[in-house]
Amino acid sequence: MAIGLLTLHIYIPGCSSLKEKRSRLKPLLARLHREFNISVAEVDHNDTWQSTTIACAVVSNDSRHAQRILQRIGKWIEATWPDLMIQDTHIELI
Repeated sequence: MAIGLLTLHIYIPGCSSLKEKRSRLKPLLARLHREFNISVAEVDHNDTWQSTTIACAVVSNDSRHAQRILQRIGKWIEATWPDLMIQDTHIELI
């Protein structure tokens, strides 16, 4: 069994309130869950308007499969959500 964890630090330009940040993040998190069948949550920078850290977790019987899924997520976000800027990514396999 393999557990993969992807941590993404994302910059959200033009966000002027926490309410606006949540309204932009909520659809992203829901769509990530649907598209990749992963668990996803905001894990840091909860009170910062233009910055967030989200974590994506996947469980698989093959570590290579888990890593491929997690690598696709960053590319998918950049292609699908051009208004968000990924500043840093980190993949960890357990």
